[in-house]
Amino acid sequence: MLRTRIITAVVLLALLLPTLFLASLSVFALVMALFSSAAMWEWARLAGFKSMAAVVWAMLWLATASALLLLMQAGGAGSIANLRPILMAAALVWIALLAFCLPRANLPRFLAVPAVLAVLGFIVMFAAWLALLLARESGPGFLLSLLGIAWVADIAAYFGGRAFGRSKLAPRISPGKTWAGAYAALLAVLVYAWVCSALPGLSGTLLARIDQTYGMPAMLVSAVLLVTLSIMGDLFESLLKRHAGVKDSSGLLPGHGGVLDRVDALLPLLPIALLFMA
Repeated sequence: MLRTRIITAVVLLALLLPTLFLASLSVFALVMALFSSAAMWEWARLAGFKSMAAVVWAMLWLATASALLLLMQAGGAGSIANLRPILMAAALVWIALLAFCLPRANLPRFLAVPAVLAVLGFIVMFAAWLALLLARESGPGFLLSLLGIAWVADIAAYFGGRAFGRSKLAPRISPGKTWAGAYAALLAVLVYAWVCSALPGLSGTLLARIDQTYGMPAMLVSAVLLVTLSIMGDLFESLLKRHAGVKDSSGLLPGHGGVLDRVDALLPLLPIALLFMA
């Protein structure tokens, strides 16, 4: 399994890194749209749709993203910034989803309706894709600094949980997650935030920009909020999988599960993080 995970990760990096650093914004947007449509397919299946209906949802999502991309190309690069209200809408959707679902460790009846859940997935997937474009517009390094928040949190939570994990974070949702892992993630991201603000070469990262504009306390509060969002995004996807009765969102990524299993922490983090940009 470890060998399969490594091979899949290498293949993904070989595809994504050139797209991130060398391709135009339009090519990057298209590649990310293809990955996002796969995640939409997985979300629709977790919502309760059969395979062909889930494909329809994915194709509808891809068609919408492609149409928007054409409009942005016609309107110029500045037109992307005009779509930030979508990020605000996604933030409100995430606040509602997390507040209604995680404390009760279950989907409320009105959210468990497949069509309602799929529409919510459509919105949050679209907002995360748009946030990727906005972040990429600010440079590959800026985007990597956002992804790094989730990556640092995930790695620290894994090792912190394995080393010190006793008390379960949310046993009814994801028995493998522990409070020790959550504290380790929080500590690691706070260190990551301090490094971003302390090193001149990282002055263009989101956390460093927040420090420069609002000061260190605001940056640390932002880091706490973002790592909390990454953990809650992971928990929400686990809740969706429990609702669907599956272990992984799909088998699209050998050794890793599905696309959603890799990006679940980023779905709430990305659009809300981009709202911090001046």
